[in-house]
Amino acid sequence: MGILAWIVFGLIAGVLAKLIMPGKQGGGIILTIVLGIVGAVVGGFIGTLLGFGGISGFDLRSMVLAVVGALVVLVVYGWMVRGRA
Repeated sequence: MGILAWIVFGLIAGVLAKLIMPGKQGGGIILTIVLGIVGAVVGGFIGTLLGFGGISGFDLRSMVLAVVGALVVLVVYGWMVRGRA
């Protein structure tokens, strides 16, 4: 159930990350949401390892971890796309 929660968080986090960081990340909103899911899972995993987040339950701390993870993944993806162009 925990991974399912992070996927749902990722959908929301991807949309929020797109609103926070508009511009050309490439790929449109669908890719942004997919990257948000990846970012949310990564953010949740890292937060759990550091002891300030868990992958069970919906709360504000988990949402912040998901959005931060999504933003990090979007920045890295944007950097990779610009680096190849």
